[in-house]
Amino acid sequence: MKRTRTTLLLAPLALALAMAFGACAKKKPQAPPPAPPPPAVQPSEPTVEVAPRPQGEAMDETQKALSGDIAQVNDFVQKNGLLGDIYFDFDKADLSEDARARLAKNGDWLRSHPEFQVTIEGNCDERGTNEYNLALGQRRASAAKDYLASLGLDASRLQTISYGEERPVCTESDEGCWSRNRHDHFVITGRTSR
Repeated sequence: MKRTRTTLLLAPLALALAMAFGACAKKKPQAPPPAPPPPAVQPSEPTVEVAPRPQGEAMDETQKALSGDIAQVNDFVQKNGLLGDIYFDFDKADLSEDARARLAKNGDWLRSHPEFQVTIEGNCDERGTNEYNLALGQRRASAAKDYLASLGLDASRLQTISYGEERPVCTESDEGCWSRNRHDHFVITGRTSR
């Protein structure tokens, strides 16, 4: 009878264990939670390529040229195309896309050399009266100065002057020559006192 009693006591326990193990075996494994979505990629600002600064002797030559007298600085700047001229349509002082692009390059160079002051010289072709061309040359020089100031350059470093038709770069009387004379020319005229 002892054995029956023990069997009767163990039977419910065995049944409970069998159900517990059976229930565990029938459970499907839970899938891991889905991975969070990758963070949204914010568009980065466009990268601006900056030309590497010359090393060694070239750097010394550049520093030497830019620390010389103003004539030497202008010669170096012109030979290396660092401050390029901008050109205008006939009887216009509006800045073309090409002129704006050139002014942006000029502005970058001037920003990297805050020690220099610049005069923007407005020029015209020979057509029109002297008075009219002096006024038009001034409007052209002022347009360039205003645009450079809008790019963040200190306007106090920029001066303007008009030469009208007085300083032609070409003296033939045809459109090819006239188009070369309708320009703003950039000249370093001093150093800031900073």
